[in-house]
Amino acid sequence: METEALAAASEIDFSMLGLFARASFIVKLVMLLLIAASVWSWAIAIRKVLTFRSARSEAAEFDAVFWSGEPLDKLYRELGPEPDGRAAGVFAAGMTEWQRSHRDDGRMIPGAQARIERSMDVAISREAEDLEKGLPILATIGSTAPFIGLFGTVWGIMTAFIDIAEQQNTNLAVVAPGIAEALLATGLGLLAAIPAVIFYNKLSADQGRIVGSYEAFADEFSTILSRQLDG
Repeated sequence: METEALAAASEIDFSMLGLFARASFIVKLVMLLLIAASVWSWAIAIRKVLTFRSARSEAAEFDAVFWSGEPLDKLYRELGPEPDGRAAGVFAAGMTEWQRSHRDDGRMIPGAQARIERSMDVAISREAEDLEKGLPILATIGSTAPFIGLFGTVWGIMTAFIDIAEQQNTNLAVVAPGIAEALLATGLGLLAAIPAVIFYNKLSADQGRIVGSYEAFADEFSTILSRQLDG
């Protein structure tokens, strides 16, 4: 009897495709959802890595130009009020408010310093929000995928026990496929969750450093303008 059970079990296809094909509708749905979530998280991560790399490169190029000694008014005219770069956009926001704060006689409207700082803060918040897009999705996938996979496992094991009860048979050929299908759902949940959590932690730290560099630049730029106002 045991030999027959082992022989029957050896004929079962335990490949991932075979396990998926034999799974119940609910477990298949869970597996497809987890595979889609994994692909989605990788797509977001790759896009954010490229975006952050571009942001750091642009910021480095702008810093080199800004600290080269070129007059600020000339640099602003070259960039325009809405430049493509993120760091340049923070600079343009401050310079736009700086120019608006000049009266026709050349004197400054009171409160110019506070308005310039608020303008740059708004620009930084806008860039931070744009850089953060997609990161909450990674956090959601990382926190929910294991539980979705666990749900598929529980459902698969429940189905396997129902099959055992209906067939009145507990040999390996009956038990093994259902348990394997159920555990595959857990494996897919972890496969989706682990990279998503790693990506989220890494990209969140990168996003914080990039935004921090914008804030540091805004403070330095504000100090430069403050000297000119006091002068």
